Amino acid sequence: MSILHTKYLNSHTPMMQQYLKLKAQHPDILLFYRMGDFYELFYDDAKRASQLLDISLTKRSASVGEPIPMAGVPYHAVENYLAKLVALGESVAICEQIGDPLTMKGPVERSIVRIVTPGTLSDEALLNERQDNLLAALWQESHGFGYATLDITSGRFLVSEPANREAMVAELQRTNPAELLYPETLQDMTLLTHHRVLRRRPQWEFDIDTARQQLILQFGTRDLTGFGIERAQLALRAAGCLLQYVKDTQRTSLPHIRTITLERQQDSIVMDAATRRNLELTKNLSGGGENTLANVLDRTVTPMGSRMLKRWLHMPSRDIIILTDRQQSIHALQNHVAELQPLLRHVGDLERALARLALRSARPRDLARMRYAFTQFPTIKELLCGRSEPHLLQLLNRIGEFKMLRDLLTKAIIEVPPLLVRDGGVIAPGYHAELDKWRDLAGGATDYLDRLELREREKTGLETLKIGFNAVHGYFIQLSRAQSHLAPIHYVRRQTLKNAERYIIPELKEYEDQVLTSKSKALMLEKMLYNELFDLLLPHLAALQQSAAALAELDVLSNLAERAETLHYVCPTLNARSGIHISSGRHPVVEYVLNEPFIANSLMLSNTRRMLIITGPNMGGKSTYMRQIALIVLMAYIGSFVPAEQATIGPIDRIFTRLGAADDLASGRSTFMVEMTETANILHNATCQSLVLIDEIGRGTSTYDGLSLAWACSENLARIKAMTLFATHYAELTTLPKQIDGVFNVHLDAVEHDDTIAFMHSVQEGAASKSYGLLVAALAGVPREVIKRARQKLRELEASSIDVLASSVGDCYLSVPQPEAKPVTPACKVLKNLDPDSLSPRQALEWLYKLKKML
Repeated sequence: MSILHTKYLNSHTPMMQQYLKLKAQHPDILLFYRMGDFYELFYDDAKRASQLLDISLTKRSASVGEPIPMAGVPYHAVENYLAKLVALGESVAICEQIGDPLTMKGPVERSIVRIVTPGTLSDEALLNERQDNLLAALWQESHGFGYATLDITSGRFLVSEPANREAMVAELQRTNPAELLYPETLQDMTLLTHHRVLRRRPQWEFDIDTARQQLILQFGTRDLTGFGIERAQLALRAAGCLLQYVKDTQRTSLPHIRTITLERQQDSIVMDAATRRNLELTKNLSGGGENTLANVLDRTVTPMGSRMLKRWLHMPSRDIIILTDRQQSIHALQNHVAELQPLLRHVGDLERALARLALRSARPRDLARMRYAFTQFPTIKELLCGRSEPHLLQLLNRIGEFKMLRDLLTKAIIEVPPLLVRDGGVIAPGYHAELDKWRDLAGGATDYLDRLELREREKTGLETLKIGFNAVHGYFIQLSRAQSHLAPIHYVRRQTLKNAERYIIPELKEYEDQVLTSKSKALMLEKMLYNELFDLLLPHLAALQQSAAALAELDVLSNLAERAETLHYVCPTLNARSGIHISSGRHPVVEYVLNEPFIANSLMLSNTRRMLIITGPNMGGKSTYMRQIALIVLMAYIGSFVPAEQATIGPIDRIFTRLGAADDLASGRSTFMVEMTETANILHNATCQSLVLIDEIGRGTSTYDGLSLAWACSENLARIKAMTLFATHYAELTTLPKQIDGVFNVHLDAVEHDDTIAFMHSVQEGAASKSYGLLVAALAGVPREVIKRARQKLRELEASSIDVLASSVGDCYLSVPQPEAKPVTPACKVLKNLDPDSLSPRQALEWLYKLKKML
């Protein structure tokens, strides 16, 4: 500490000196400094908090000649204020009194007991119960990235090594961390663009040797070989920084973080950020949760089940054994949903309650909920014990009995405990004899007071005498004003009221001191017994976490069984043969929100039918059709039943979508640039096992540029043999099936009548006959005079294209002799000058279309 800083501290009161020393440890975050019944903030923290929380900014007595800005929040309502600050991306250091004010001289000893940050929340009131809340760290080197995530509310610790920037962006978008740690040397700062809560960390926190030591110490192992991450050095760096940050903020051991898992790309279906956004898995395109796949599928009855289902949706598994186990379990549970779901609902969010237990921050109601959850376990196991499905049996075997813990909590915790242990009244009567004794004394021991009142009334002969208690003045003897002059000489006046006088006597004062002491001792003993409960429960933490994970999965599977039954889904067949065959498939979200029957459509892709060129009018249903195929495939690869009459799906390694149009102003990219970037990602990474959905490539540039790009991209995807649905308005692309094997045309049907159009939303073989653009514009409400003018202009353009066509092959009227008087059409003149042998197949086809228009 510098001499100047020391002088500055010495100029303050002892209490403010203590505050400034603590604040210096965390200069960049808010400090909640406990003073009695309030958490106080001073100086710039007070000014900032008053704006963020809309609380009053006051002043404390002057220091160094200036008044100290001050703001405060009540300690009993602190969670509400913390929730608001965390939602704004703020972090808060919580400073508590740890010394005994009765035995200390000067300021009570205080210490920062924890730091609340958006990524390390565990308090129930601060979290969204149906979403994971992740802390993440990333590390970048020239050959790739290291990425680590931790859910402190479950202990789930995962690492990966994205190979390139696109993969890293996809991981950030999938995991959506609440707080992201990054090194001060990070090269690509644009990765952080869409993340609000960022923590810049020194490079030494990512040191590889320190990371290994941290992880080995946490897991209590000799090395990291057993976790399969020893060679994942980039991921290790990120994991080491993340673990150190959690230890720094939580200020306690982390026994629920017991393992670390390396996620490999080949274990799941890969989806980039654009695909997740376009398929609207858990968020719609506006950022909300309505009309998403999760919104339709999630009828889980526990928060931990809801979070697990969303993880499945974002990481579809490619392990056929896992998927088959899930399908069999869903089928087996369909007859038990009505009985099973109420039992699971009573289990509640056991996963997060156990995390708070591990952090020693569990509240009395957490323990009461755990006790209630334990009572459901035997009934759940009994309900399903007759099932023969191997996976269900494995889940049931992972759910423990915990009868001893249930009995312990029944004896120790009252039926409906208060919210906080500091209020007392949590430990049940009969659990601890000494506590009961202090409580009896603190409770007033009314028999003693009744006897004392009767004795004093007899001794004094004063009929109005009575003994009472006041929270401010303590115990007292009260006499009416009319009899107060008869009070004995040893009665010491304590309080004067309008119609009465209150007194104290040595015996009552001694009793009062004893009662107040007993209250303090009872509360101290109760807190000690409550902490001892943690010591008795924590040895069972691993088994409890295993049970919670099994119950969460049971909730997801029973939920999917209910959805399959209610929404008429079927079990898909997953096989090793390439292709996708879906009979009468339906879009799960559109079908759910429609008030009329959904028009089902089928799909056939195989080794000989790899690409479909999809044409048809705008609003005809092309995008819906493509998205429904992707969602059906994705649902099949989480083990769910699917909306179709029948579905057989082969191996899928990636799902790509290039749908819709949006710019990226933050990165300085236009709509067309975004479109081309997404297309480039598809062309670089798609394989013969990829499902590719492309809608309208090349619409953001000139017609010929766009057509050329669309043509070349479709040829490339056909050469890769990716399973592709390629929607377009370029009629020229419908000639591809004649040139490339495996390419076929389909179209969305529409019926034209007069000046209106009816969309049939039915997929038919072959190419669409026209685009119906002006009719769709009319339906959209474009003024009639504009439509009329557009039709006129369309005729002019078609006519001018004929003139251009004629002039491009010479002036036929001058060079071609007319032996007969019959009129010669422009088409005939053009044909006369064409040399068929010099034309390529594509040029010949283009001339054919142009000549048809001329006729």
